Amino acid sequence: MEEMEFIVDAAMESMEQAVVHLEKEMLNIRAGKANPIMLSSVKVDYYGTSTLISQVANINSPDGRTLTVQPWEKGMLQEIEKAILVANLGFNPMNNGESIIINIPPLTEERRRDLAKLAKAETENAKIGIRTARKEANGDIKKSDASVDIQKNYEIDVQELTDTYISKIDEIFNSKEKEILTV
Repeated sequence: MEEMEFIVDAAMESMEQAVVHLEKEMLNIRAGKANPIMLSSVKVDYYGTSTLISQVANINSPDGRTLTVQPWEKGMLQEIEKAILVANLGFNPMNNGESIIINIPPLTEERRRDLAKLAKAETENAKIGIRTARKEANGDIKKSDASVDIQKNYEIDVQELTDTYISKIDEIFNSKEKEILTV
């Protein structure tokens, strides 16, 4: 019995990781509102070392359409501006001598649909992760020495877990899709 509980717990942990990964991926999908996470992948040349922008500057969003980047060293303004342009995020940074201001353009209808498709693809990847965890757990249950009845009961438990996590993923997707498609 302890072995079965371990198998179910491992499956649950794996499914939880799929949900957490999906939530992180969804944060990277822009929904039209300015968010400091939009610049999280930008790397700046900081004295010869490739460094994340968040480690050399404060990034804020004073309103839904603007990002401000305040470097900790004024000498980094040009490097940060160049890094944002090189990152090819579709932003046009403006340097005012003190900080960098980025106006986030509104999303076109076509771009919104593309982002919704991207969110759907990430959702499907998470579902695949959950189904894989289910398959592995069921395989481990079948290999165990437990009676067929006990095996069936634990397979039902794993299926219930799978259904719960799939519905969580669908909720995350529906929320993100609504956010993306809302003008």
